[in-house]
Amino acid sequence: MKKVLGISFGRKMGNTDVMVKTALMECEKAGCQVKFLRGDDLDIKPCTGCISCVVGMTTGRGKGGCPVKDDFHILDEALMECDAVIVGSPTYVLSPTGKFKVVCDRIGPSHDITFRKATYEEGLAAGKPADQLPDPRSFKKRVGALISVGGAMTKNWLAFMLPTMYEFTMSMGIDVVDMHEYHGAMACEHVLGNDTQMERMRTMGKNIAEALAAETEEERTRWRGEEQGVCPVCHCNMLTVSEDGAHIECPVCGISGEASMQDGKLKVNFSEAQQKRSRLHWDGKLEHSTEIKTQAVGPGQIPDLAERKKAYQGYAEQDW
Repeated sequence: MKKVLGISFGRKMGNTDVMVKTALMECEKAGCQVKFLRGDDLDIKPCTGCISCVVGMTTGRGKGGCPVKDDFHILDEALMECDAVIVGSPTYVLSPTGKFKVVCDRIGPSHDITFRKATYEEGLAAGKPADQLPDPRSFKKRVGALISVGGAMTKNWLAFMLPTMYEFTMSMGIDVVDMHEYHGAMACEHVLGNDTQMERMRTMGKNIAEALAAETEEERTRWRGEEQGVCPVCHCNMLTVSEDGAHIECPVCGISGEASMQDGKLKVNFSEAQQKRSRLHWDGKLEHSTEIKTQAVGPGQIPDLAERKKAYQGYAEQDW
């Protein structure tokens, strides 16, 4: 039986909670086992930037664990168990909640499948016991869906929502097959009174169940969202201009394309090679982890670093 995890970063029984649960109900009807977590119910502390997760994996002394002691292990186990995840967040100042970002930071490099895969294979070759290796469930192929909820009537007040929400799925290589943005939520007392939105969530649940039941990889990862977006990989509409001004880039995927005007509309062509190196795909993540492994420097490169730091120790700090 396939397992679907729903995660809400909204208020208890608020719009986001109910939308995620509505999608889960459809998954359950399709024969899936479902579980729901609310981000704010968990005590998950911010990442400290100690990078012990990455250093441990790249040196062979660790398996991607985090030294911070809190409730993250609850979310971690739920993610390892699931075959699909549906994540929802309300909009706080154009983007997802602070707790959403905290969770993404904790998943981040510690769960990067390229780091974990290399550590796992190297550990196996060295004869290390299973309890000293990354969890093999890390490499399970999963699908996901993203739900963005915002009160603003104008959609671009949710501009950074869906692009930012890819941070949740990116590191683990979860294939997002659907996403939806509910803007103008303040025009309705509760989403339970908005039949259009409720039906869209039921469709999302069906889309996840269908992806889980797919018999081919192409069908499993097929995009099922209603909006195609400009980028053919993440299906977002956000674009940036390259530093040299020569290309249009997708800030989610980190790929560049060629822009043109067709019938008065902007069109961007992303080549197959560029699409393949999207950071949502293995090649793009491997490109990034290889950069870190080959170019990042360790401690001891600046012999007098401690001395140089003295002038900054406590500078302008006050006991507020």
